[in-house]
Amino acid sequence: MQKIADHKGCGSSGGGGKSSCGSSAGQGDLAPEIWEKVKNHPCYSEEAHHHYARMHVAVAPACNIQCNYCNRKYDCANESRPGVVSEKLTPEQAAKKVLAVASTIPQMTVLGIAGPGDPLANPEKTFKTFQLISETAPDIKLCLSTNGLALPDHVDTIKAFNVDHVTITINMVDPDIGAEIYPWVFFNHKRYTGRDAAKILTERQLQGLEMLTERGILCKVNSVMIPGVNDAHLVEVNKAVKSRGAFLHNIMPLISAPEHGTVFGLNGQRGPTAQELKALQDSCEGEMNMMRHCRQCRADAVGLLGEDRSAEFTTEKIMTMDVKYDSETRKAYQQKVEQERQATVAAKNLELATLAGERSDIKILIAVATKGGGRINEHFGHAKEFQVYEVGTDGAKFVGHRRVDLYCQGGYGEEDSIETIIRALNDCTAVFVAKIGHCPKDSLAEAGIEPVDRYALEYIEQSAISYYKEYLDRVRDGEVTHVARGDADIRQGAFISA
Repeated sequence: MQKIADHKGCGSSGGGGKSSCGSSAGQGDLAPEIWEKVKNHPCYSEEAHHHYARMHVAVAPACNIQCNYCNRKYDCANESRPGVVSEKLTPEQAAKKVLAVASTIPQMTVLGIAGPGDPLANPEKTFKTFQLISETAPDIKLCLSTNGLALPDHVDTIKAFNVDHVTITINMVDPDIGAEIYPWVFFNHKRYTGRDAAKILTERQLQGLEMLTERGILCKVNSVMIPGVNDAHLVEVNKAVKSRGAFLHNIMPLISAPEHGTVFGLNGQRGPTAQELKALQDSCEGEMNMMRHCRQCRADAVGLLGEDRSAEFTTEKIMTMDVKYDSETRKAYQQKVEQERQATVAAKNLELATLAGERSDIKILIAVATKGGGRINEHFGHAKEFQVYEVGTDGAKFVGHRRVDLYCQGGYGEEDSIETIIRALNDCTAVFVAKIGHCPKDSLAEAGIEPVDRYALEYIEQSAISYYKEYLDRVRDGEVTHVARGDADIRQGAFISA
């Protein structure tokens, strides 16, 4: 198994056992063939997710397992979570939608099928969609997300269709724990329940993962963190998937709001806090790089991670569109994106060099309002999420995001929402914004969160490092006293519509 991991570019390096690949890896960290696969894939590269967009098409409604955290919902425009869609598509409708989106959003580089059920429980629709896209838009990367139950039966087909990114949701490698997560699976024309169901599922998941990595297909593993159920066990999951060649591990918080109608939502199972999630991710990062920029997207999401433009591309709209797919224009646009991306990295490295020789145990979290492009370019009141960076003497690192309800509604600030925003950012020392009004600025300051607008439109990581240096100086001069911040909330089911 270690040979598989090493071959995929995920072999350990250094004394800590940390792998050299992952969502934060850059061109110099990866083998050239791996870099080509991930450089503009927003889910597999944290750096790329600031610049490139993805879309999901909802062609796979059926599912072959039941999860206690899942409730597939249709015609739901305001909820952002997996399994939710506004409309289901045929492969032909999906193909036209992909062309329409790719022509309108030239930085859209990835087409994924993630449900609303399981793509491999709907193999005909899934692979027909891939066939149509590969024939009409061969420059778009193809990927799918699966629970893994049917995966071993379709690995060769996946390879034949040049699907070189597969995500498997693996929440356990212990059937006793799996029995608490999965009520049943449907396998070989039979329904299994309890421990028997979980045992079949985990064996099939790990078998499929091995088969994919042996064929050179990049695999990301998603795991849902369920406090008191599998949170401590996910360290073992991390080791198991790394040994089988997984490229990236994404530990996501449980979404369990009662209004979603899931088993966990209705029985009161809580999700993790922000610091509980970060602590688990940090503990697993010693073995393998973690994906921290996942947005737990809808099954019909369109746009940059953190935004959803699917309402612009309903079936009714796209069927009336005269779509002209111009791959050369898309290529030229993406070349400009790459130039901006390189400038972002260069600015960060230039600022990072000024920290050389600096020694401090102080680390702080900074929340950022951004519309993408790696810049601080969003008004506080217009932010639907804040990206969170951890900054220390070794630089700035993306560690997560926090969804929030809009502060500004119809041009006026919602004073009730400021309290929920503060709870979502409570562990942050500062919040970077392009602009902020006096009232929210005062509320943040009273909560001990410094609102910062002097870096408006500048690069995020460069600005974070600059702020951190100033912060250390202020601590040394006695202007501020560094104190550990409290925990923060992970918002459940925040609205994403304007």
